[in-house]
Amino acid sequence: MTYNLKNIFSKSYLGKPVYSAALAFFRIVFGLMIFGGIVRFWLKGWIEELYIQPKFFFHYYGFEFIQPLGSYTYALFIVCGLSALMFALGLFYRIAALLLFLSFTYIELLDKTNYLNHYYFVSLVLFLMMWLPAHVNFSIDAWRKPSILKRQIPLWTVGSIRLMLGIVYCYAGLAKLNSDWLLEAMPLRLWLPAKNDMPIIGSLFNEVWVAYLFSWFGAIYDLTIAFFLLNKKTRPFAYVTVIVFHVMTSLLFPIGMFPYIMILATLIFFDSKSIDALFSGMKQRFSQLPIAASNTAFGFAPRSQKFLTVLFVCFFSFQLVFPWRYLLHKGELFWTEEGYRFSWRVMLMEKMGYAQFVVKDAATGKTVAVNNNDFLTKNQEKMMATQADFMLQYAHMLRDYFRQQGMKEPEVRATVYVTLNGRRSRLFADTTVNLAKEYDSFRNKNWILAYSDKIYGL
Repeated sequence: MTYNLKNIFSKSYLGKPVYSAALAFFRIVFGLMIFGGIVRFWLKGWIEELYIQPKFFFHYYGFEFIQPLGSYTYALFIVCGLSALMFALGLFYRIAALLLFLSFTYIELLDKTNYLNHYYFVSLVLFLMMWLPAHVNFSIDAWRKPSILKRQIPLWTVGSIRLMLGIVYCYAGLAKLNSDWLLEAMPLRLWLPAKNDMPIIGSLFNEVWVAYLFSWFGAIYDLTIAFFLLNKKTRPFAYVTVIVFHVMTSLLFPIGMFPYIMILATLIFFDSKSIDALFSGMKQRFSQLPIAASNTAFGFAPRSQKFLTVLFVCFFSFQLVFPWRYLLHKGELFWTEEGYRFSWRVMLMEKMGYAQFVVKDAATGKTVAVNNNDFLTKNQEKMMATQADFMLQYAHMLRDYFRQQGMKEPEVRATVYVTLNGRRSRLFADTTVNLAKEYDSFRNKNWILAYSDKIYGL
């Protein structure tokens, strides 16, 4: 028997009713978490350091129109923070969700030096939340307009967030099925000994078997945790594992708020009935709270349902296919990193590089050795020295800069050495290629030298 797109979201399948309390709770937690992250950025001075002080910003391919705002960046963060708070409170929810998605994503796209998987994840979830009825329970909108209070919503609205989390976990697990991670315990064999000063268990991090244990457990955890969370019997134990795993990750590695985002976001897997019971208890104690009590159900208008069906099917099809785009590129993925970003590859390699650029005026023969510190921050230089698209953008910036300084035909060449997962440093780029004349695209960058070692895996 075959089913069309309309059947997918019908009441007999993902359209069956579940309690809206689950999505409302997720809205509150997710919005407050983003608000806290914005406040954290402000208090630590990272807005100035990362988005105002740099002289040059590395743009994502296709998003070159996203430009730095200078001191107005603070206004952008204010908009993002306020919309996150409105999102959490359910105040003008649709407008808040749209503003939050746009402002957060704009910040994310300002400089790919600051790329992190969890920023990408937040943007994707916010995009989904724009279309979901997360404000029909326990929201200021529902307090202002009680007629929108609904106790039940279609299962697919909650299921879409679960599916997004499941994709993140499963793809992160698939990415760990490589020979460096499983057979060499790399890069954990390099990272864990640096944490041997941790109280009580620190000395264990010097043991190689611990690195292997962490590597294998990490792969198994990512591949299976979503399925254990979906199962009612295993869910409580799985969630305890989520907490332990991500707290440990946070203690060992400086990866920002990602562990806490996953801990809180994973609450969406819990039975909506349990969260509804929590809300009902609050309603009994505080009767004025805008919490749905009667069994009213939210339903989408037929045209909206059809549009959202197509939109969500396209969205998730893209999420399932896009991480595999690296298969279209030749060369070792960890070496070239062509197709590496936006594929849920989390902490899979230790990569360091050294890049020296030379600019030559083809008309006069004048040669200038570039001091990277004159143009880039330390973190930008670190990222640039190992990633080809960074090198190319930097080379173009140098070409334009020296052209403005009077060079007629500036040529830019680079000598780049990179080390990957503890291997010896090797020449990364063809030193004879004039990068000023190379252009970024989705095609292979043929000026990246081949990597002699083979890392087996997906």
